[in-house]
Amino acid sequence: MNAPHHPRPAPTIAPLTDAGAWDAFVTASPEATPFHSRAWSEAVHAATGHRAHVLAAHDGAGHITGLLPLHHVKSPLFGQALVGSAFGVGGGILAKEETSAAALAHAAVGLASQLGVPSIELRGGPRPVAPQWLAEEGTYAGFARSLAADDAAELLAIPRKQRAEVRKALDSDLAVTTGRGEVEQRDHYRVYATSVRNLGTPVFPRALFAEVLARFGDDADILTVRADGRAIASVLSLYWRGTVMPYWGGGLVEARQNRANELMYFALMRHARMRGCTRFDFGRSKLGTGPFAYKKNWGFEPQPLAYARWLAEGQAARNTNPASAQYQRRVELWKRLPLWLANAVGPHIARGLG
Repeated sequence: MNAPHHPRPAPTIAPLTDAGAWDAFVTASPEATPFHSRAWSEAVHAATGHRAHVLAAHDGAGHITGLLPLHHVKSPLFGQALVGSAFGVGGGILAKEETSAAALAHAAVGLASQLGVPSIELRGGPRPVAPQWLAEEGTYAGFARSLAADDAAELLAIPRKQRAEVRKALDSDLAVTTGRGEVEQRDHYRVYATSVRNLGTPVFPRALFAEVLARFGDDADILTVRADGRAIASVLSLYWRGTVMPYWGGGLVEARQNRANELMYFALMRHARMRGCTRFDFGRSKLGTGPFAYKKNWGFEPQPLAYARWLAEGQAARNTNPASAQYQRRVELWKRLPLWLANAVGPHIARGLG
């Protein structure tokens, strides 16, 4: 005679306030990203003021079976949303099984309704299938591959045309520095702020970079390419479970003619390999853009990314895409702003992008 079947009780959902339990669950979860971590959540909150809400699913014994870190992003220009995770290219629901994932998605909708927030944006993890959840596909692709065993093998992994550019960069008089100190942070922000101004977009608050470096500790640093001591290209990278993620990078106008970006990324591959990394995550790019083509030139194959969005009934998705027709005139105007003005105004705008 078969034993009676007792259905597993539904997980309970509650805000997570135990920092140690948060850290332990992320550490034990193979699919966790830096954007699920307490370090990321707290850095964003400290730098931007966006409040963090962390939902956790528990089984009948009280063990955590799922986690969903969210930020309540508010902006007078872009509206508000619960974002998992703000300023991240990943995040979303992290769960051991589908029941917990579904319960977390349901709880997120309840939290949004309670806060009067019309939208939820999940940038990774399982996509909820409940009503009013939309899959967003065909906009972004990710680029990642294994690192080669040494510099010679790494060069051979790069397609011929781009390899020639990298060789020229390696033969140049440019210098590479790495660090986390005040000088590296100052030079990185100057280069990055100039780069995004030239693209017509506002720069993130300086505090966001400082907080990420402080909270990630040795798992984040800055690599800078210098011409006669002056920084002309720089990238802030995260290190996560053997993967290096060049996250916030940019170059001045002269970086292109000096092939500083080629040197920067190749030097980062070498630097990461020396740190014990085995994988290079080039990040996401919008399909059909210059960065998308640039990463393909390095031999990286695009992997489609799919996000999930919930919208309250009758609400439209907030538009934070600077490439959209809605913002084209403003983008062109922003490119012409003096750097001091762009850096003064930009962080107040970019804080609301999330």
